[in-house]
Amino acid sequence: MPDAAPDHYLGRNPVLTAVIGACTIAFSGVLVRLADVSPETAAVFRCLYALPILGAIAYWERRRFGARPRRERVLAAYAGLLFAADLVFWHHSIQDVGAGLATVLGNLQVVVVGFAAWAILGERPGSRIIAAVPVVFTGAVLISGVFEAGAYGENPVRGTVFGVLTTLAYSGFILLLRQSNSDIRRPAGALFDASLVAAVAAAAVGATYGAVDLVPTWPGHGWLIALALSSQVVGWLLISISLPRLPAALTSVILLIQPVMAVALAALIVDESPSLIQITGVLIILAGVVYATSARRPAGPAPA
Repeated sequence: MPDAAPDHYLGRNPVLTAVIGACTIAFSGVLVRLADVSPETAAVFRCLYALPILGAIAYWERRRFGARPRRERVLAAYAGLLFAADLVFWHHSIQDVGAGLATVLGNLQVVVVGFAAWAILGERPGSRIIAAVPVVFTGAVLISGVFEAGAYGENPVRGTVFGVLTTLAYSGFILLLRQSNSDIRRPAGALFDASLVAAVAAAAVGATYGAVDLVPTWPGHGWLIALALSSQVVGWLLISISLPRLPAALTSVILLIQPVMAVALAALIVDESPSLIQITGVLIILAGVVYATSARRPAGPAPA
């Protein structure tokens, strides 16, 4: 068992730390829209630009606490592959249905992870999670715009499909990253490994059909640098620090700040205007996720 985690300020205030982290990553979708690059290019560089800082912190962690076990590094590498799929699908969803709605769809993982943990780890989901599945599915259908002609987005149906694929990839990423980050003293190590593999994997996928541009351009890459420093470094490190210190139900509810803020930020910054039915779908999804995660559960490590 590892020694006790360092008693730093962020660790002593996990709720505030989680809230700040969730608010930080809420800007991700808007920054991707502002970058105006291909989904594969955005996925590569949001990870690539984060590596120097994450690597420096991971090196400090290694010097202080020793090398991470090989098993944890392998799991982090697999997590990176799923993270690459998550980012590519999500960025395609942003192009089709907008930053706000794509972020809501991507956060269906709160419900999906429960069933994945049941199948893989034998952790049976509670009755609330089972009941929430048809609720959030209904919300996703409303966001897709299949019932209206004026739905927001260039292709809301395809964007919803990409959003659901995002959820599946993100769920696997969370489960693997959780297993690779069991030592809460070293949140940067697993995040660095996953980001490195994700950058390489996204570049390889994009190169197969010419969708990735490795030549930096301005101002697009200025927004990608902002995305890497804010979401990939600050946001995810704060979340990684706070999650193991809070009950799983509480952390899941706190992370709902991200999709709620994402819809508002997309409307304010990039002038996205979802239809009333799509907004209703957002509210239904949030209600279902809050219901699924509001039951009392024992405290313990939570998904990152």
